[in-house]
Amino acid sequence: MIKRKAEAFFFIFFLMGLIFIAAAQEDVIDEEEQEPPFDSEWTFVTPPLYARGDKTFRISLGPIFPLFFFDAQGGTIENRINVAGGTGSLGFNYFLGSNLFVGGELGLMFIGTRGENMLFMVPMGGRIGYQFILGRFEFPLSLMIGGVPQQYLELNYFGFFLKPEASVFWRFTPSWSFGLNTAWWFVPQWSSHTVFGNFIALTLSARYHF
Repeated sequence: MIKRKAEAFFFIFFLMGLIFIAAAQEDVIDEEEQEPPFDSEWTFVTPPLYARGDKTFRISLGPIFPLFFFDAQGGTIENRINVAGGTGSLGFNYFLGSNLFVGGELGLMFIGTRGENMLFMVPMGGRIGYQFILGRFEFPLSLMIGGVPQQYLELNYFGFFLKPEASVFWRFTPSWSFGLNTAWWFVPQWSSHTVFGNFIALTLSARYHF
C-alpha cells in the first residue's frame, strides 16, 4: 500500500511537469520555427547566452541519502531511516541578467524506515542562483529557502527547509539541456525533541529553455 502511494505521488508529480513543458512549447512554436538550424548558425559562444526575461523549467529525479542527525546540543542522533530513498522536483527559473537568476521549486521525497514505514516530505520555496557558462556546459549554483510539510504514519510536521545545490548541464539544443545536480538538504524539526536532519540528493535533470 505504501509503495503504491509513493508511485502514485511521483506519477502525478511528473505528469504535471510534462503538461507544463507541452504548454510552453505550444506558446513558443512560432519563435522556434524562425530560429536558425542548431548545427549551422546558432552558437553557444556568442555572449550573452542568457538575457533578462529568459526562463527555464526543470524536471529532476534521483536518489537521496540520509547523512547525519543531531540534537539541539550538537550531539549525534542515531536514525532508523534506510540507506536511500527517492526524490524528484519541478523547478522554474527567471533570469535577471546573463548569469543571475531567481525561481521556485516544488519537490517530493520518500524514504523508508527499518520498521518498513515511509517518511514523506514535500519541500517548496524560492531560489536564487548564479550560473557560470563554458561553451556548451553550464554550472548553476543556487540556494533554495522555504518550508517542508512532512508526514510519518499519523504524524505531521511543517518546518524550515534549506537546500544549497551545485549542478552541471550540457546544452543539447537551444531549447533543451541535461545535467546532474548535487544538493544538500537541511531539515530541522524544532520541538521538545529538536532534531536537525541532513540529507544529500543526487539527481538527473532535463531543463527546457524558453
